[in-house]
Amino acid sequence: MLDRRRMQLLRAVVTSGSVTAAARNLGYTPSAVSQQMAVLEKEAGITLLERTGRGVRPTDAGRLLTDYAAVIDRHFAEAEVALAELRAGRTGRVVVRYFATAGATLVAPAVAALRRGRPGVQVELKLSDPEDPLPEVRDRLADIALVVRPPAQLSVDGIRFVRLLDDRYFAVLPEGHRLTAKQELDLTDLADEPWVGNDQPGPCLAPVLDACGAAGFSPNFVVESGDYATAQGFVAAGLGVSLIPDMGLGSRHPGVVVRPIRNPEPVRTIYAAVRDTTPVQPAVRRLLDALREATAVQRDGR
Repeated sequence: MLDRRRMQLLRAVVTSGSVTAAARNLGYTPSAVSQQMAVLEKEAGITLLERTGRGVRPTDAGRLLTDYAAVIDRHFAEAEVALAELRAGRTGRVVVRYFATAGATLVAPAVAALRRGRPGVQVELKLSDPEDPLPEVRDRLADIALVVRPPAQLSVDGIRFVRLLDDRYFAVLPEGHRLTAKQELDLTDLADEPWVGNDQPGPCLAPVLDACGAAGFSPNFVVESGDYATAQGFVAAGLGVSLIPDMGLGSRHPGVVVRPIRNPEPVRTIYAAVRDTTPVQPAVRRLLDALREATAVQRDGR
């Protein structure tokens, strides 16, 4: 196998015109250079240099390797620059899985900020609803997954959870409902109301059911909807009340009234799930920083 360093030394000899000149330029002894050229010829299995008076000239094989040495040197330099860019987080590829309500509020501003500061980082986005994205993160098919997770389920082999945001639930009432006269509701105020469901059983519905259980009742779901916008439409039509997280109220239906809830206040916690590796890849770390900044904006805007 040819040695890259010896090929670069051959290039120096050919460019300088002699072993002595190459040795002088590189700070080696002529004998050391000659020895390395002898080893390279043995590796190549063919004569690389011919003596011409006090100098040398390359054979066809020597000229061939000299040309390739120049190409290799250029590509090696480019590789070093590319590696430095990747190491600094200025390039790379990040695969992200997210759920719907986190898209516009957290993911979109985070990716936009990353592209402004790190345009060389490529971000691949895919909606994960309704699948659990954690296996993709664990199997290296995704780098970051935004998830809602209860505290009791934060121990997952190979996964680290970065807490981003506590997303409070609000009561959504039809206009003219008797409870709209109150500026803040106790959860028990909704105990005897018909409810509009907006989530499948899972981590987003669990905080609502747990809070209702703590308040001593189970909600009476009379209508099921697949998303928060549809749930607001059902509420506006007078079919029931609903609890919707703050991030799900970005597009508010004109026919509903929103009120905060207390005693207890349902909250879902949003995490960024990443592989439990050290260190985190630079581009992934940059996007995590951007997600934290988007989270701070969301929190401060409440």
